[in-house]
Amino acid sequence: MSYKFGVGISHLEFWVKDMEESLQFYSELFPLIGWHALNRTSFSCGVHEIYFREMPVQLHDTLGVRHICFHASSRSVVDKVGEWLLNKKAAIIRGPLAMPHYDKSYYTVDFKDPNGFILEVAHAPDLKL
Repeated sequence: MSYKFGVGISHLEFWVKDMEESLQFYSELFPLIGWHALNRTSFSCGVHEIYFREMPVQLHDTLGVRHICFHASSRSVVDKVGEWLLNKKAAIIRGPLAMPHYDKSYYTVDFKDPNGFILEVAHAPDLKL
């Protein structure tokens, strides 16, 4: 069997409380890190897709992903995201900053989106998985 993108994650679905607020946030963030819009509610980097669905606000007792880290092509991309977050008055957790205890090349910014999802944009060209 042949797969278009190989084995791996096809897409991520984000449930959001306010579609318009989320789309405004991500339509500005994603072009900074090399992602593009596929349509009004989904975005891709050419390999993976993230799409958004507005869901009623409900409390759920579930565990899930702590955060999603997006690869940045350079430290300057991480800095641009950091500047953009400051201008938006977004909730920055840390950074932009170097994290040499992860890897000598690791440079990151961690933040929350309008729904409270924790995201990271990191440049780590020398990191070995």
